[in-house]
Amino acid sequence: MTGPTLADAPTQLPGNRRAEVLALLRQADQPMSVAEVAESMALHVNTARFHLDGLVEDGLAERTTEPRETPGRPRILYSSEGPTVGPRSYELLAEMLTGFVSSLEDSGPGTVELGKAWGRHLIERAAPSERVDADEAVARLDRMLDAVGFRPDSRATESGVEVRLQRCPFREIAEKHTDVVCAIHLGLMQGALEELDAPVVATSLQPFVTPHLCVARLQPRTEPAA
Repeated sequence: MTGPTLADAPTQLPGNRRAEVLALLRQADQPMSVAEVAESMALHVNTARFHLDGLVEDGLAERTTEPRETPGRPRILYSSEGPTVGPRSYELLAEMLTGFVSSLEDSGPGTVELGKAWGRHLIERAAPSERVDADEAVARLDRMLDAVGFRPDSRATESGVEVRLQRCPFREIAEKHTDVVCAIHLGLMQGALEELDAPVVATSLQPFVTPHLCVARLQPRTEPAA
C-alpha cells in the first residue's frame, strides 16, 4: 500500500510535531521546501505540508515562491517568521481594506490597475530576446496563479482559453467584496500577460460559477504587439 496512511494523519493541533517543524525552520540557514522538511523530520510530505501551512496561517512562518531564472515550475518555500507568537488577523485586515476600497466612488479602474501592477511583478519574465507564444504565456500564467494558490486548470476553447480557478485563496473576503477582489484578480492576469507581451489577453473573470470555481477567459490579442 502506498501513499499517506492513518499514521500520517495529523492528530495534534498544533501539538509537539508542529512545534518541531517550526524549530526546524528557525534553525535553517535558508527557506525550506515541503520535501526538505519531510525528509529532515521523517514525515510524509502531506503531513509536512499540513503543519507548514498551519504555521503560515498562525503567522509563525512565511510561504514564498523560489526565484527562477530558467523555465520550470518554481518551488514553494517556507521560512520562520521569527519569535512572534499568537495568530495575526490578516483576514480582518483584508476585509477592512477591501471594505474601504469598495466604499470609494469609481474604484473599479484603480482596483484593476492594482492587480496589473502585482501581475507584472509576480510573473516569470521572458528573457530580453525571447518571444513568448500563447502556449508558453498560458503556462507561465498558470504557474503564477498556482503559486498564489488558485489551483488553475487552463483549457483551450473555440474562442481562446478558459482558465478554471479551482480555489480562491481569498474566498472569504471575495464572497463579501466580490467587485473589489475579483477586479484585482482579473488585473493580476492582465498585468502578467502584458508583462510577457503575450499574444493573448485576459478579457473577463466570472466569479463563483460554482461555490468553489471561478472562470477567467483569455482571447487572442487584436492590437499589434508593442
